[in-house]
Amino acid sequence: MKLVECVPNFSEGRDKKKIKAITKEIESTPQVALLDVDPGESTNRTVVTFIGSPSGVKEAAFKAIKKAAEVIDMRKHSGAHSRIGATDVCPLVPVSEVTMEDCVKLAHELGEKVGKELGIPIYLYEEAAQKPERKNLANIREGEYEGLPEKLKNSEWIPDYGEPVFNPKAGATVIGAREFLIAYNINLNTYDRKLAQEIALNLREKGRAKRDKEGKIIKDENGEVIDVPGKFKAVKAVGWYIEDYGIAQISINFTNYKISPPHLVFDEARKEAEKLGLRVTGSELVGLIPKEALLMAGRYYLEKQGKSPGVPEENLIRTAVISLGLNDVSPFDPQKKIIENQFREEENTL
Repeated sequence: MKLVECVPNFSEGRDKKKIKAITKEIESTPQVALLDVDPGESTNRTVVTFIGSPSGVKEAAFKAIKKAAEVIDMRKHSGAHSRIGATDVCPLVPVSEVTMEDCVKLAHELGEKVGKELGIPIYLYEEAAQKPERKNLANIREGEYEGLPEKLKNSEWIPDYGEPVFNPKAGATVIGAREFLIAYNINLNTYDRKLAQEIALNLREKGRAKRDKEGKIIKDENGEVIDVPGKFKAVKAVGWYIEDYGIAQISINFTNYKISPPHLVFDEARKEAEKLGLRVTGSELVGLIPKEALLMAGRYYLEKQGKSPGVPEENLIRTAVISLGLNDVSPFDPQKKIIENQFREEENTL
């Protein structure tokens, strides 16, 4: 069966009626199954996960983007997470009998349809990007929604689809194709965002700006800031304060968990926190996670304890959940959070 995963992020995490109106569009689409809806009040953002046939996913994504443009007004939006539009980002992920090239084609088709029919400027990112500087989502988001009017006037930032005309209510949307992404937060026993950011800079691949002895940022001959790389490849991270929990978190995106798995970054974050007199209290998963990522963590922690990792999968998963403190701020249910479990339950309905 051909299956594509879609993980749109909508700039609304507080109004349940608006969120339901958007997800209803997905649920009502044939050949599609809604897997997860994860709203956040402080971020004012909802991460939705659904799967389906390529054609079903394209239809459901379009309907959801359209509904988000109707019920969300970006002129009134504020939240802790960076964003560029009512539907901020809409990635397509190959799951079964579908190639990355298929998802790139799907991203183009969806982008063209949204840009033409809804009047929303569309940027393509990751594997669907048509320009190197647009591959990284952070580059496209720079300036956020508030900077869009000027950005659209810049010839270098003409949308991939849609007119370069500012849509004040819906903003812009970033559509792309990528591998599976794990959205993950590490919790700290502090409310100081700057301390969380300090750790994030040391962990993330991009690292931080290089500075001289006086603390001034060093630039190259072209005037570009020189970065000192962080410790982990395929890791994006930022520090923020979450009012819902009353703590600061290191918010992390793993763009390839096989290169840099969550458990290694979690342990390194603990070491970095100790240097600052802090303690990591646990972590939080946003959305879904591949089973293998948890199995890897379970084996890792059992081996650190000097025990054999040759135990049933449920034992490995339980070890991972306890070791990573995934129940720290909210209950963690593997049945609902492991993506393979969701696929098995929903495949029969597609």
